[in-house]
Amino acid sequence: MITLSHHLIWILPTAFVFGLVIGSFLNVVIHRLPALIEYGWKKDCRDLLGEPSSDEAAPPGLALPRSHCPQCKQTIRARDNIPLFSYLLLGGRCRDCQHRISLRYPLIELLAAILAVVTVWQLGFSWQSLFALILGWSLLTLSVIDLDHMILPDHITQPLLWMGLLLSVWGIFCDPTSSLLGAVCGYGLLWSLYQGFKLLTGKEGMGYGDFKLLALLGAWMGWQALPLIVLLSSLAGSIIGVAMIMFKRHERGQPLPFGPFLAVAGWVALLWQGPLYETYWQILGP
Repeated sequence: MITLSHHLIWILPTAFVFGLVIGSFLNVVIHRLPALIEYGWKKDCRDLLGEPSSDEAAPPGLALPRSHCPQCKQTIRARDNIPLFSYLLLGGRCRDCQHRISLRYPLIELLAAILAVVTVWQLGFSWQSLFALILGWSLLTLSVIDLDHMILPDHITQPLLWMGLLLSVWGIFCDPTSSLLGAVCGYGLLWSLYQGFKLLTGKEGMGYGDFKLLALLGAWMGWQALPLIVLLSSLAGSIIGVAMIMFKRHERGQPLPFGPFLAVAGWVALLWQGPLYETYWQILGP
């Protein structure tokens, strides 16, 4: 592993710029993947019911066509599509129609860049860093999609689950036994809580996407990380949920996506699991 102390000057700026570029692509995935999934669901339902094909045009794919302004439909030029910097240079508006561009696009790019810098700073220039970046950027994508649409797409969670199991063969983050038990226990834990809550209240407390998300986190980090992930996500969810209700940002009884809390807790556990457990035992120790 190449340590940051010798290559700090070029590694972290490179990670930041690369994170911005990836963040730009994440914006495309966040915007287009839910539409593609919904289109596929409708098509499958029509096929199952034997209904004729719809005239509805297929939504754009993840790679093509190029991005365009939602207001004037003008294709965004390459010089206006530089992550973060184009937004700042254009004052957050479309060059052609001056329609305001949502602040969320540069924010996601910036988050992806910060995630890259923190990951490389913590893990160094290593295989762990590379795969941690893949997981971190995927968790960011899942979080925003869950906030927007209350879904955690299998298109992302399932490949990540298999990747976590495969990485354990080489011991990148944990051993194969811990990885397998982490996937099984992660899914089973939330599934059991779901069934118990439904039995007691008649309501569904969370979705199956949450089970899969915790399963993939268990596959990446092993069963040992699950208590920390569940604790952090539950605390964050409770605090933020109560705060949103108190400040009238969320209605009591209205569903609140749990995926973002699991995602943040999983990323924190991936990078700081050891120090957090050490601090925990120091506090509770004799």
